[in-house]
Amino acid sequence: MPLRLSAAIAAFALAFASPALAQETPSTPPAAAEIKAPDANQWKHGLSLFGDVKYPPDFKHFDYVNPDAPKGGAARLATIGTFDSLNGFIRKGNPAAGSTLIYDALMTGSYDEPATEYGLIAESVRHPADWSSVTFRLRPEAKFHDGSPITVADVIWSFETLKRINPMMSFYYKDVTKAEETGEREVTFTFAGPGNRELPQIMGQLQILPKAWWEGTDAQGRKRNIEEGTLEKPVGSGPYRVKDMAPGRWISYERVPDYWGKDLPVRKGVNNFDELRFDYFRDTTVLVEAFKGGQYDWREENSAKNWATAYKFPAADEKRVILETFKDTQSGRMQGYAFNTRRDKFKDPRVRRAFNLAFDFEEINKTIMFGSYVRIDSYFHGTELASKGLPEGKELEILESVRDKVPAEVFTTEYKNPVGGSPEQARANLREAVRLLREAGWEVKDRRLVNAKTGERMTVEFIYGDPSAERILSFYAPALERLGVEVRQRLLDDSQYINRIRSRDFDVITMGWGQSLSPGNEQREYWGSDAADRPGSQNVVGIKDAGVDALIEKIVYAKDRDELTAATRALDRVLLAHNFVVPQFTSVEDRTARWNRFSRPDNLPPRGALFPTLWWWDAEKAKATGGRS
Repeated sequence: MPLRLSAAIAAFALAFASPALAQETPSTPPAAAEIKAPDANQWKHGLSLFGDVKYPPDFKHFDYVNPDAPKGGAARLATIGTFDSLNGFIRKGNPAAGSTLIYDALMTGSYDEPATEYGLIAESVRHPADWSSVTFRLRPEAKFHDGSPITVADVIWSFETLKRINPMMSFYYKDVTKAEETGEREVTFTFAGPGNRELPQIMGQLQILPKAWWEGTDAQGRKRNIEEGTLEKPVGSGPYRVKDMAPGRWISYERVPDYWGKDLPVRKGVNNFDELRFDYFRDTTVLVEAFKGGQYDWREENSAKNWATAYKFPAADEKRVILETFKDTQSGRMQGYAFNTRRDKFKDPRVRRAFNLAFDFEEINKTIMFGSYVRIDSYFHGTELASKGLPEGKELEILESVRDKVPAEVFTTEYKNPVGGSPEQARANLREAVRLLREAGWEVKDRRLVNAKTGERMTVEFIYGDPSAERILSFYAPALERLGVEVRQRLLDDSQYINRIRSRDFDVITMGWGQSLSPGNEQREYWGSDAADRPGSQNVVGIKDAGVDALIEKIVYAKDRDELTAATRALDRVLLAHNFVVPQFTSVEDRTARWNRFSRPDNLPPRGALFPTLWWWDAEKAKATGGRS
């Protein structure tokens, strides 16, 4: 199961603020006869990639919610940057934080099951045995905020429009060839071929927009254009709507009191706040101080230094501010310094490995991060999907099928990050880096690393939008300079940073890719050749590799969980062998700080804090904490 599309778009927007032809034809999907879905074409209330869903058709609510959670109060959050649009579906512009709260999708996920969705706008779903199409039956009570019903025409228009105007969605839904009305309140999506088990659930993630509103006119009589940014409050269908805003500074959403889906089992105990507000800041230091001053309620702390030193203030000592960590055991991630391999100087994997050898994680972790991080060593770090040891069994069989397309070392050498932490080890790593650079055609002359053939000096520019990145680079850059590399560091404002990445005008950036326990079609977006030169894709590295493409298709068309796990580990192993990134680090826990005005269910699923989704305003705690009513 991929990240939900709305979450993927949000991550894309934060990373960038957001087609080349593949090198070879993708692997052929399995024949329809090879795999069959149980209970084919039977109407179901939910779908899972792992067999049966947990909750029966008549379930009352998810186990992890408080179905009697009180409604009321407000939660104030904060973020870095700015926004200039309430239309989050176009490639240009910065959509406002929280904009996905406005719209409902056909289905919605549960937090205590991986790769499972239940009906939301759609009351039921079915697909044939070979997964060649999917049909949704809409709830008759589903409606937009203006009271108009959500129709099949809205679903078809949303699909066709979003696929047309948004490059990411066009790519995400590229194997969906047709949408049509096939019955009363029924819409069918036909796929390019059989065997793609994820596509029914991917279609369930489609957010539905009101066709009539977008094709209408605004208060001034101007025709709306969904291909452009707008600050007009949109009509949605979700639990919240825009209340007020100061563009670029803050935005607030109010709970829709007559929200059509509030009594559905999948909506019981969630969306409990009357108001959600997002304030924007331009500086991370100011952001921390604003929290301490009570200007917003909740923050996730991604700085070990801040976590260790910034929360020693009276409100925290008095427990009016609560520090708490939460674990997420259902997802993994790769985060690292990502190379732009479109540039000749980064095309050789030995050069990229040399950069990794210069990154002394152990010393950085000890010196400035209070030893609170672990090094990332997989594109699926923290999950059972991470490769380990040498390939065997089904994974080895899959790799053998693409042996001529993948690095030979994947069969003989387990990937390991270099280990530093001492002057002796750091020197040994730099000597190995020099050797690899020399093999790749680079040599040191007058303390400058230059291309042996052209004389071009090796320069690298790190661009970033968060000043906190400078703390890590202050340790990393001197090691690169010892190799003769000229290092430049450039802090950019939000718009510049986004535009530089969109236009692929960068050397190295910090980039993260989230992963679920059931990867699939989104891997094409992350690493596939088709995405490499497409503006706005998450293949920022520019990967165009036949072996990677072939392994992605084996993931997409895996027939069962064992094959999916084996194919994912094989892909992980190959990506690591290419040294596309210098892996950074992660914490085993999410660190959070909150003003003590909220309560939550006792049995949160292992998916992080899930604030504000499952939490609620606690009037007694708020009164004791003080500061606002």
